[in-house]
Amino acid sequence: PNLKASLIEPSARAGANFELMLLVRDAPVTVDFTTLTPHPDTPALQRLFDLLEFRALGARALEALGAEVDHDAPAAATLEPVVRRLTSLSDVTSTAWYQAGRACVAASWQAEAGRSALLGVAVAGSHDEMAVDWLDGDLAVGVDWSAVTVQGHQTKALMRSLLDSEGSLFGLDLDVGVVGYLIDPSSARYDVASLLERYTTVSLASGSTPDGQLALGDNGDDDDVRAVASTVLGVAALVNPLRTALEAAGMTALHDDIERPLVAVLAKMEHLGVGVDRAELQSINDRLRLQVDELTTHLHEVVGRVFNPNSPNQLRDILYTERKLTPGKKTKTGFSTDAATLERLRDDWPEFIDPLLRYRELEKLRGTYGEGLLAEVASDGRIHATFQQTVARTGRLSSDHPNLHNIPVRSDEGRVFRRAFVPAAGFELLVADYNQIELRCIAHLAHDPGLIEAFTSGQDLHRATAARVFGVEPDTVNLDQRSKAKMISYGLAYGMEAFGLAQRLGIGTGEASTILDAYFAAFPNVRAYMDQTVAEAKERGYTETLFGRRRPMPELRDPNQRVRQAAERQAMNAAIQGLAADIFKVALVRVDQALAQGGYTSRLVLQVHDEVVVEVAHGERDMVGPMVIDLMRQAATLSVPLEVNVAWGASWAEAKG
Repeated sequence: PNLKASLIEPSARAGANFELMLLVRDAPVTVDFTTLTPHPDTPALQRLFDLLEFRALGARALEALGAEVDHDAPAAATLEPVVRRLTSLSDVTSTAWYQAGRACVAASWQAEAGRSALLGVAVAGSHDEMAVDWLDGDLAVGVDWSAVTVQGHQTKALMRSLLDSEGSLFGLDLDVGVVGYLIDPSSARYDVASLLERYTTVSLASGSTPDGQLALGDNGDDDDVRAVASTVLGVAALVNPLRTALEAAGMTALHDDIERPLVAVLAKMEHLGVGVDRAELQSINDRLRLQVDELTTHLHEVVGRVFNPNSPNQLRDILYTERKLTPGKKTKTGFSTDAATLERLRDDWPEFIDPLLRYRELEKLRGTYGEGLLAEVASDGRIHATFQQTVARTGRLSSDHPNLHNIPVRSDEGRVFRRAFVPAAGFELLVADYNQIELRCIAHLAHDPGLIEAFTSGQDLHRATAARVFGVEPDTVNLDQRSKAKMISYGLAYGMEAFGLAQRLGIGTGEASTILDAYFAAFPNVRAYMDQTVAEAKERGYTETLFGRRRPMPELRDPNQRVRQAAERQAMNAAIQGLAADIFKVALVRVDQALAQGGYTSRLVLQVHDEVVVEVAHGERDMVGPMVIDLMRQAATLSVPLEVNVAWGASWAEAKG
C-alpha cells in the first residue's frame, strides 16, 4: 500500500515531466542550414581558448571550424633535444644565440656543503629547433651574461648562483614560472612539465623530474644532461602561448613593470643575505633553553613525577585520566591537548596549565627561531633566506629557509630575536615600512569620505573610527573602544565577519554583529564596495587589482554553500591585499633601481611583510634615507597619502624596538 501510494501521488507531475523531456520533432523550422557556415575570428578564439586553458579542445575546435591552427610549439609530440657540450668561453661567444643576445635557459643544481651548487646550464637559441648547448657550472659562471636577454625557468635561482660565484647577470625577458603564476595564482605547480601540459600539446622527454629539472650526478651523466636540455626546449615552447595568455588576461604591464624586474631584486637580496650576530643569537637560545628547563622541572613538581611535556599521550593521561578534567574535542588519536583546549581548561588547573602554555611558547621560540636561525647562519655570518614570488595567491611575497616573515613581534620573547640581526661593518640599518597600508587601500577602493578624511587630516585613524562606530566624541574614546575599532578595520582587510570578530574580541556573535553593523553605518561605502566586489567577481570569475593583477575564483560558483562563503570572504580581501602587494613590489623595484643607478654602496637586504630593511653605508644616510621614503610614498597614487615609518639602528631591534 505504501509503495502504491508513493506512485499514485506524484503521477500527474511525473506525466508532465515525461512530456517535457520528449524532444519535439515537428517544430516548424524554416532555416536553410546550408547558409549557417561559421566564420570564426580565429585570433580572438585562440586568445579565448588560451585564457580558459582549453589547449587541446581549442585546437580541435579551431580545426573543426576550418581555421588554421597554430599550436605555438614544436611539431614533435615529445621534446627530444640534440645536445652539444660547450667547453670554452670561445665556444660560447661563437654561438648564434650569444651573438644575437637572446636565449632560453634552464639550469640544474645539487646540494653541496649546505648550499645549492650550480652544475650546469642548458641553452636553446631558437624556438623551432631541437639543438641545445650545455655549459658546465664553472663555464656558465665565467660567461659574460650582461649582453644576453633570457627566457627561462627558475631564473631567480640561476641569478643567485651567478652572483654567489661572482658571475654577471643576464637581462630577463620572461620566466615561465612567474608568468604561469600571474595567469593562475591558485595553481600549486609552475614547473615546466605542468605548464606544458596546460598550455601546449608537447611534453618533456622521459627522464625529467616532476619540476622539469633533474639534478646531475657527480659523473655528469648524459641522460641527466638531456633531461635539463629537454626542459629548456619546454621553456622555448611555452614562451608564445604564455605571452598570448598573459596579454588576454590584461597583465602584460603588471609583468613587465613589476614582476619581471622583481626577480633580479629578490635574487640580489638572497645573495646578499642579512647580517647576524651569532653570539647574540646563541645567547638568546641559551636563555630560552634555561627557561624551558626550569618550566619542565616545575611541571614535573606539580604533577609529582617526570613526564614529557611534548607528548600528547602523556598529557592526556595527566589531564583527563589522573586529574579527570572535562575533555574538549576529540581527534583521531584521542582527546585534544591543543592550545585552544588548554585555554578552556585553564581555570580548572591553573597551577599546571599556565606553566604548560608558557613552556610551549618558549619551546617553540627556542626550537624554531633559536636553533632554527643558528642552523641557517652561513659561513659569511649572514642568513640567506629564499624569497618566494609565486606562492601567495594575493601577490604577497613570502620567505623560507628560514621563514623570516614569521619571526614573532607580538611578545617580548619573540621581538628579542631582532637583536641578532645586524648590519655589516661600515653600515647601519634603515627599516622602512608602510603605515596602515591595507586600511589606506580600503579607503581608496571604497571611496569612503569618512576614512579618506581621517587619513588626509592626519587623525588617529582608530580613534576616529571608534568615535564614529560608538557614537562618541574622538577625545572621549577609551582604550577598549579604540582596540575594537582597530580589530574591525584590520579584520575587514581579510574578509572578517561577525563570527571572526567575536572570536578575536572574546565576545558573543550577536554583540560582534551589532558592532560591525555600526561600523558599516558609519562607513557605508565600505559595505557597498565589498558587496560590489563580490558581485563583480561572481560575474567575471576573478578579482582584479588596480594594477591589473587577477585572481581566478571559480569557488564563487561552487554548489557547496560553505565553500562559496569562504570564497566571498577571499574576494573581499583579494583586491585589498593584492593592491598592497603591488604597491610594495613597485617600491622594492624602484628602491633597488635607484640604489644601482645612483652608484650607492647601500643595498636592500631584507623584506618582511610591508617592511624593507636597507644596509646603508656610513656617509650615505642623508641621501639614501630621504630617497627610500620618497620612492615608497610615490609607489602609487591613491586618494589618501601613503605614509612610511622610518627608523635607524645598529640592529633590527634597535630600529624597530
